[in-house]
Amino acid sequence: MTHTPEFDELVGAGLEAGDRERLRRVHELLLEAGPPAELSPELEAGPTLAMTLGRSPRRVRRRVMLLAAAIVVLALAFLGGYLAGNRGGGLAGAHTLSLAGTRLDPAALASLRIEPADAAGNWPMQLNVTGLPKLPPHGYYEVFLVRNGEIYAPCGTFVVAGTARGTSVRLNAPYELAHGDTWIVTKQLPGRSEPGPTVLAPLA
Repeated sequence: MTHTPEFDELVGAGLEAGDRERLRRVHELLLEAGPPAELSPELEAGPTLAMTLGRSPRRVRRRVMLLAAAIVVLALAFLGGYLAGNRGGGLAGAHTLSLAGTRLDPAALASLRIEPADAAGNWPMQLNVTGLPKLPPHGYYEVFLVRNGEIYAPCGTFVVAGTARGTSVRLNAPYELAHGDTWIVTKQLPGRSEPGPTVLAPLA
């Protein structure tokens, strides 16, 4: 029987209460996701002529890709949060924020890594996201810096190919960041200039 590591075995001691609780939630999400489903005897035996003629492999590939992308994003979010929490540098060092889908896109997941500021005062960021649907032409997703519970400034836009594909994009925050700052992702549809509905928000 495969041993499933307990949360305390993974993170050890020395974490602050807030960081420990945030990592515990991500750990529970990973456990809920579980390993990929085992192949049925028919699939394990290999394709037959009837399977080849009667089924489209596209649906099988899509499920596998979606599951793999979700597991990768969850793993990155968990590992990034753990490393950031153990560095204890706050905004002085690299920091990874875990984002989860709102009721609009509950299957969406993302990790946003904020790198240390460069010489010009810009904060490079790397966003990894999966589970967001493709938007209509001229629609896009936008990342916003949130301060004191209010949208403060934009940090970049991106598009996705669909829920089955993960997306990775480089962003930038050309602002002076402060402790307590966070980020959200909104859905921007054609014809709208103001921030749209939030589809990804920090894990509470």
